Amino acid sequence: MQPSILAADYSRLGEQLDTVLDAGARAIHVDVMDGHFVPPITIGPVIVESIRDQVHGAGGMLDCHLMVERPERQIEQFAAAGADSITIQAEATPNLHFALRQIREARCLAGLAINPGTPVEAVAEVADLLDLVLCMTVNPGWGGQAFIETSPDKVSRLRDAVGPDLPIQVDGGIGAVTVALVRDAGATLFVAGSAIFGVPDPAQAYHAIAEAAGAE
Repeated sequence: MQPSILAADYSRLGEQLDTVLDAGARAIHVDVMDGHFVPPITIGPVIVESIRDQVHGAGGMLDCHLMVERPERQIEQFAAAGADSITIQAEATPNLHFALRQIREARCLAGLAINPGTPVEAVAEVADLLDLVLCMTVNPGWGGQAFIETSPDKVSRLRDAVGPDLPIQVDGGIGAVTVALVRDAGATLFVAGSAIFGVPDPAQAYHAIAEAAGAE
């Protein structure tokens, strides 16, 4: 289970990170948006650097999802800031192979995200460069969206396309009910934002979703 700080209260980000890390989270998901690839603007390397020691000190990792145009221009900055894993969007650059190699050369895990409207076949040509593939279960850009009901079918087709070993991550509308649907379809990594940080007790929410995902 990976809590996404997109939904966190940034006035007490350190406190909220401690809450989910103490609850057992060992990967923190960082949603980076540039106002171009998606309309909102969120956070950048400065925030990653500011939480790096806290997350790494707790034995956790920073999983950065770059929803930005031409991510190859930003990879080195995020790696230097402390990212352990960098996922880029298949739709965001014509230089996909180059960008994924760049992530690997920066000694980060390389991930590829595909939007709901992108066919699973988009992964095939670069599968040998991937440490994970992210199947978006909402349209990227805004937290709190409803889970797209056809997502489990897409996850299942993606699992068939990439084989049994490559981790499939899902992000968008993930909660205690929907996480079981995508788990059964073949997903192995689960990102939740609003369902964790948007409730009074994030630790309890984290445990409930992790249990439903079979992670506890």
